[in-house]
Amino acid sequence: MITADVSNCLILTGMPGAGKSTVTRLVAERLPRSARLSGDELNRMIVNGFVWALGEPADEAARQVELLHRNLCALANNFTDAGFTTVIDAIIPSREELDFFLDLLAPRQVLFVVLAPGIEICQYRNSIRNPSDRFDFDGYEGLDADMKREFGDAGWWFDTAALTPDETADLIVREAGHRGLVK
Repeated sequence: MITADVSNCLILTGMPGAGKSTVTRLVAERLPRSARLSGDELNRMIVNGFVWALGEPADEAARQVELLHRNLCALANNFTDAGFTTVIDAIIPSREELDFFLDLLAPRQVLFVVLAPGIEICQYRNSIRNPSDRFDFDGYEGLDADMKREFGDAGWWFDTAALTPDETADLIVREAGHRGLVK
């Protein structure tokens, strides 16, 4: 269980359409002292010159992804150190990027959950979003395979296909404290 007496940093990741934004909001609402940090919302702070993660030029895209991750971790550290459980919503596609987060968040306790409802569900959810919120992405199969390979031993790979967002959030609050520990 995510408890009020321990300030955790909970990272939720998954493919576009996995439910990260909805579930992180619900998880944060269930905790007595919490802050929700959204990678998408932080990226919207860039007024001009934004390059999305798979955009061009690739070196600028990589630089902005690193900046996003540094900013997420700096905010998470500030909130966690002030006694809040910090809930981070971000796409983290590799163990290397997870390790980057872990290094920046050390020595704080980090819980890691991969929301994994399956490719078809992610594609469907993404397709019914408001067009301004839709993530145009055709690499689901590759990302799914990469994440399964990269995160097999890290945290909790959570199949949420048969669960509502509320059920998912309830289980995360109840079980992430022991299932989400990063190895």
